[in-house]
Amino acid sequence: MAGPTPPRNWRSALKRRLQQSVISGDDVLDALRLRFNTRFGRNLPRHIAAYRGYADDDSVALTGRVLANPPVGGRMLFNGAGEEADWWDNLLDTWRRFGSDEVSNVDVEVNFRGERMVVATDHEGYYRVSMAVAAATDDVLWSEAQVSLADGTLATRQPVLQVLPDARIGIVSDIDDTVLHSGIVHWKTAAQLTFLGNARTRKPLPGVALFYQALQAGADGRGRHPLFYVSSSPWNLYDLLDDFMALNAIPHGPIFLRDLGTDAGKFIKSPGHGHKLEQARALIHRFPSLRWVLLGDSGQADAELYAEAAGEFGERIAAIYIRDVDPDADSPFDIAADAHIERIAGTGVPMLRAADSLAMARHAAGLGLVGEASLAAIEAEVQRDLERPTPGKAAAQAALEGKPRNTDG
Repeated sequence: MAGPTPPRNWRSALKRRLQQSVISGDDVLDALRLRFNTRFGRNLPRHIAAYRGYADDDSVALTGRVLANPPVGGRMLFNGAGEEADWWDNLLDTWRRFGSDEVSNVDVEVNFRGERMVVATDHEGYYRVSMAVAAATDDVLWSEAQVSLADGTLATRQPVLQVLPDARIGIVSDIDDTVLHSGIVHWKTAAQLTFLGNARTRKPLPGVALFYQALQAGADGRGRHPLFYVSSSPWNLYDLLDDFMALNAIPHGPIFLRDLGTDAGKFIKSPGHGHKLEQARALIHRFPSLRWVLLGDSGQADAELYAEAAGEFGERIAAIYIRDVDPDADSPFDIAADAHIERIAGTGVPMLRAADSLAMARHAAGLGLVGEASLAAIEAEVQRDLERPTPGKAAAQAALEGKPRNTDG
């Protein structure tokens, strides 16, 4: 006798059951780790990772994380780890980033513009603050919040980007293969760069530093346009990305990354590339007086996501720039990006697939988004960056090929 017929939606039911199993397992492991750390005094808060936030004259939004161990990133800038760092040391640093121990359910106090709020960290150690504040008393692009544990210890300065009342343009940029070379369309290159390098061994895309400086400066040269960065990378890489910006003179801005933990109903809390559109959409809604420049690359879903934003927001999108990840060849990436460019032709939103920052800058100058005077310097920087060797490449390649470490000092 035949058994009962499975329900038509058995695949969905099985998927939900597997998801719940993974999520429950993750929660159990988190609980066991918390009990172990508490028993042996290992879950004490020792560091507040205060990510760059943003504010206007009405409110401030801040995110950070309380950790039981400090990240390794600042060492790259100030303690000498550089282009010739051993690939093994870089790999260990990467492992430490992903092995960070968060501290949950601890109270964090935030002070900004005379306002104070106390919030508890979630089970992944994150704190998130959104609170009303008085108007700024200064007229500068960057300010600071003060963050500490509720008892006043671990006092930390948290940089805050101030979206000033006279700003007219906001900029949202992807990071991987838009700002820095990640080789994301070639998994072996991407793994090499991500796991075996550091902030000094990562290479910016040609001309990106001066182009972004020009976008921030605007056609009037006042330098008051806010920059925001979105990426599908996890929060564990925040320190590396922030260091990379500083080392390469790329204007700082809040960086929105992904949380790779699990949560109810999802394997990943922040969905893949769609998280970029979610963040861009939130910013566009949050600052209705700004028009927006969106920047991405052709190797991921950026063209599709930004085209969707163009259809949704129309003339509030001042321009969309898609960096060509393989400018020397016609490829499926080009075909896909161009299809989205054609799709939004009727919206009136300018959208360009470009080989480098100079092509974008020339287009932006024609729209009045950057000053014409910036183009010569951007052109020279593009050429310098094209001639710049990729630091640390030999050591990372040797690691991938299984060659022994260089221990000669």
